[in-house]
Amino acid sequence: MSTLEIDLRRQLVRFGRSMHRLGYAPATAGNLSVRLDAHRILATPTGCSKGLLKISDMVIVDMEGNKLSGFRNVTSEIGMHLAVYRLRSDVHAIVHAHPPVATAFAACRKPLDEPICSEIVMTTGAVPLAAYATTGTEEVGASLEPFLPTSDAILLANHGLLTYGETLLDAFMKTESVEHFANVCLLARQLGGAVPLSDGDLEKLERARMRYKRNASGEPCHT
Repeated sequence: MSTLEIDLRRQLVRFGRSMHRLGYAPATAGNLSVRLDAHRILATPTGCSKGLLKISDMVIVDMEGNKLSGFRNVTSEIGMHLAVYRLRSDVHAIVHAHPPVATAFAACRKPLDEPICSEIVMTTGAVPLAAYATTGTEEVGASLEPFLPTSDAILLANHGLLTYGETLLDAFMKTESVEHFANVCLLARQLGGAVPLSDGDLEKLERARMRYKRNASGEPCHT
């Protein structure tokens, strides 16, 4: 096992535990994955609490979802991950979670697309809602395809949230950002409705977002 693979397994354990601690992955819900290389994906298995994962629990699959190694079974939702990896060569990590407030919006089939918060514009942009699809079927991947080219976070109708990025840290922080935004949207509605950002404000934020992406560099922060 390479040093890179060991490090990625440890990251899956660490962020899986963070998901569980924050209430984003109750019981055995949710899954995470990372690219090992152009042909292999390292993923959390089915039927395991994300709060109790060990590095030996992970499974390796090919780009068709066939298990290459690991003593546990592959999650039935691996197809959702593969759909993202196939269409987004820039994505190297995926988080599928069930954060309560974002999942409530998904259950109500309401996208998180109100332009009311500069933070979300700078991180994920508007969060669209994918059509309902039966968990563990090819329908899920197909429901994501319209949004994958332009979105880094997608609500899954009556299901949960999918986020992805260059690293697990990137994908996980997008999960946190979306759940925070969902809370803000909910509270704003209770207060009578937020005042949306103007088109001019959004254009400035989008330019700032592009600059941020270009200038982002250096080692990620770790605890």
